[in-house]
Amino acid sequence: MISIERDSPERDDVHRLLSEHLADMFATSPPESVHALDHSALSAPSITFWTAREQGALLGCGALKLLGSTPGAAGKGEIKSMRTTTSARGRGVASLMLRHILADARSRNLERVYLETGTEDYFAPARRLYARHGFTECAPFAGYVLDPHSVFMELRL
Repeated sequence: MISIERDSPERDDVHRLLSEHLADMFATSPPESVHALDHSALSAPSITFWTAREQGALLGCGALKLLGSTPGAAGKGEIKSMRTTTSARGRGVASLMLRHILADARSRNLERVYLETGTEDYFAPARRLYARHGFTECAPFAGYVLDPHSVFMELRL
C-alpha cells in the first residue's frame, strides 16, 4: 500500500531523488529556465513537503509552496518538485501525490494552485498529468517571466 506523509527533503533517499531531479532539469533546460528547488530550499517554512512510500521505499515526492498574498485576498499555492522514482513510474504515484497536494490546498481554502513546467518533450508526461487533473495554461505568476522553455499552469479550486 502506498502512503503519502509529510517528510523532510533532507532525508538521504529524498536528497538523492531531488539531486537526480535537479540534474535532469539542468540537462533538459537552460540554467536560467530551471526553477526546481533543492533540498534546502524545500525546507522553507512556506513549503510543505511530502513523500510517497511503499513499505518504507521511496516512490516519489511533491511540495506545495504558499504564495504571498495581501490580507483579505484568497490564498494561492504553487506545486514544486513533483518527482517519481524511475522504478515507480507508471504506477500512478504522480497522480496520487497530485491529488494529495490538491486536497491539502483545498483544506487550506486556497483559491488557486499554480505550477511551472518545461516545454521540451521530456516534460510532455508532466503536462499531460496536470491537464488530466484540470490544470490549464496561464500567464506567468509569482515573479516568473515569459520564457520559451516554461509552461505556466493553474487550477482554480
